Amino acid sequence: MGCMNSKSFKHTPGYEEPSVLASETSFSVNEVEALYELFKKLSHSIFKDGLIHKEELQLALFRNSNRKNLFADRIFDLFDLKRNGVIEFGEFVRSLNIFHPDTPKLEKINFAFRLYDLRNTGFIEREELKEMVLALLNESDISLSDDMVESIVYKTFEQADSNGDGKIDLEEWKEFASQNPALLKNMTLPYLKDITMAFPSFVMKSEIEEDDL
Repeated sequence: MGCMNSKSFKHTPGYEEPSVLASETSFSVNEVEALYELFKKLSHSIFKDGLIHKEELQLALFRNSNRKNLFADRIFDLFDLKRNGVIEFGEFVRSLNIFHPDTPKLEKINFAFRLYDLRNTGFIEREELKEMVLALLNESDISLSDDMVESIVYKTFEQADSNGDGKIDLEEWKEFASQNPALLKNMTLPYLKDITMAFPSFVMKSEIEEDDL
């Protein structure tokens, strides 16, 4: 494994040294090198330019690069730390770190909050929660009646909106998440802890798509 170091790579745009990324995340240097192999594969799946575009991430997550998908859009927006419309290798590793089993729970809670805060207002509003619930149900091939969806939204706000102002702020979300640990189930991908050069075919789909809300 040691012979496959970063010097043997033809670096993609925005490449960062595995040792640097390992020092900033829960990944080891070997794990970062394995993620680089995955990154190269994903970033050449459609556009072949060494950067992950939204269509390529959606293809990796849901095996479909064309269908409009709110969940994939949100994941892409949060991974695109530089807000330049593509995901570079450093952004990819730092963002995936959120899903590492050793990443602190508070970081996962904050990421999940931002995922649901569709309009970046600092609050989760009823309509935003409903949109995400519908998107997750759609990707899980689960069909619920409008009444059932409204019930999920109502019960969530009944429990989470402690001050009754019709929106959920970050502190309320933290309390809600602590009372409902299943909420963060998909914020941890167990095999990220063991990824090596022998297993570069990591795919996020299996864990993310099976959200049962």
